[in-house]
Amino acid sequence: MLHRLLPAALALVLAAAPAAAADKLTVLLDWFVNPNHAPLVIANEAGYFERHGLDVELIAPADPSAPPRLVAAGQGDIAITYQPDLMLQLKEGLPLVRFGTLIESPLNALIVLQDGPVKSLADLKGKRIGYSVASIQSAYLSGMLDSVGLTMDDVTMVNVNFNLVTALLAGQIDAAIDGYRNFELTQLAIEGKPGIAFYPEEHGVPIYDELIYVTRPDLAEDSRLPRFLAAIEEATVFITNHPEEAKAMFMQSHVDLDDELNRVAFDLTLPRYAKRPAALDAGRYDRFAAFLVEKGLLDTVPPVETYTIVVR
Repeated sequence: MLHRLLPAALALVLAAAPAAAADKLTVLLDWFVNPNHAPLVIANEAGYFERHGLDVELIAPADPSAPPRLVAAGQGDIAITYQPDLMLQLKEGLPLVRFGTLIESPLNALIVLQDGPVKSLADLKGKRIGYSVASIQSAYLSGMLDSVGLTMDDVTMVNVNFNLVTALLAGQIDAAIDGYRNFELTQLAIEGKPGIAFYPEEHGVPIYDELIYVTRPDLAEDSRLPRFLAAIEEATVFITNHPEEAKAMFMQSHVDLDDELNRVAFDLTLPRYAKRPAALDAGRYDRFAAFLVEKGLLDTVPPVETYTIVVR
């Protein structure tokens, strides 16, 4: 009879015992919280991080360029950054390794007004193109112009300081190179001035991961990383299977984002979340690095194994 009582007694003991303290993990975002970060927010709100023994703090940066540098300096555990930007961060000598993917396809696009003068990429000759961030954006644009026989000398670049939509609507520029297809394109539609997007990956630019997770090499064997990605994967599956419920949860947790722009952006971003965040396509990284070498932003193609890890 005693052996039948043991499981129940053990359950009572376990219930009375204090829960193990969750391991803290600091994640520095690439920007303020927005639908691009839904898997992270849902993992927090729905308890997926907690289920994997993690207490995750999501921190929005004051300076979007700072998170990789802060993590490299030991002032955070994980940073969200961009695959193309990681190439330049490595060139700077930042000690970083990529270990997962948040958004597995580009969001960047070259955006023009539907009723504007640009109907094809060839129409960009002699036009003004707005940008917010130099370097990588010029490489995207150069690749796209190459595809129609144009060069950077055929266009005029205008720094509009993140005011892409305003500059387009005011006629200050004819096109914007670093607008997002899920945000700026949506904002134009809401303003009643629909836009047209030309996608870099369809016009001479190798496809790349938009948002990735990076950490320091000395955390490569940290047991928190595989648990973090496992929670993210579960949250992403939940978002995929229950999009409306996930969107409601996201908006409830950030009521300041509950507007038409962010609701539409959530729907548009949903198919782009990495369903296998721990997976690595080494060829994709090599091809994009070779493109940056061609555009003069890298000297050589770094071996993938020197800046990526696969956590299990």
